[in-house]
Amino acid sequence: MAMSEAEKVSTGNSGLRRALRWLATHKGITIGGGFIGIIVLMAIFAPLITSADPYSQDLLSTMLEPSWEHPFGTDDNGRDIFARVLYGARISLLEVILSVGLAIMVGVPLGIVSGMTGRYVDQAIMWCMDILFAFPGIVLAILIVSVLGTSLVNLLIAIAIFSVPVYARLSRNLTLGLKAMDYVEAAISLGVSRHRIMTHYILRNAIGPIIVQSTLTAGTVILSAASLSFLGLGAQPPLPEWGAMMSDGRNYLGLNIYMSLFPGLAIMVTVLGFNILGDGLRDLLDPRK
Repeated sequence: MAMSEAEKVSTGNSGLRRALRWLATHKGITIGGGFIGIIVLMAIFAPLITSADPYSQDLLSTMLEPSWEHPFGTDDNGRDIFARVLYGARISLLEVILSVGLAIMVGVPLGIVSGMTGRYVDQAIMWCMDILFAFPGIVLAILIVSVLGTSLVNLLIAIAIFSVPVYARLSRNLTLGLKAMDYVEAAISLGVSRHRIMTHYILRNAIGPIIVQSTLTAGTVILSAASLSFLGLGAQPPLPEWGAMMSDGRNYLGLNIYMSLFPGLAIMVTVLGFNILGDGLRDLLDPRK
């Protein structure tokens, strides 16, 4: 029997109340997801939010303070800082997606293979990861960018390389724990192929912690990319990358603090959002809770 209009409205309201109750219970996901959602919407709808061109120069309107026409002011080349911050969100999100995605694609399979095979393969893979761990991440990234050359693509490759050991060790530890579970041992005794065990039994059950780690790594990626761009080893002018914008503004702090202030605030809000979201997802996916 079809529901009446009143029943449909009641069911809809009940679902909305449950959703709001769930969001109120998981404050980390709500707050962190809200921050990241705002950044994503700003990046997607940047052309609708502002009509200013982030690359257009106006040498007659340099170093202006915030106003209705230029909400964040202008930089030393007369470019609108608000537009550059908005379009810079696209670059930062692209850095996160590509760097974290590449690190997961390389690190997770290595960790699962290491945990499943054991012995010499396990030792060889973990030794390679230990070598990468021996270098501080930012120092290793500087070394790689110095060898490959300064560009945004090489910056993303460098960040992905020093993030690989994190996912390799995490997935290896998860694999060692899951391999001892009864359902995995039963699958092995039934002759299930190793490839199917790794993909259907190990990876599926390890995906939760990997997602949590990816949100936490995202904040590190943004900070590392901004740091390298600040040093001139990442995105090159005139790209509106937040770290590069802060680097441009450091020479004018006494005249116009806004050139560095607003990109720095954007970095802070984005990193904070990813960290809060990661903590919320960790609490949500924790089997002990």
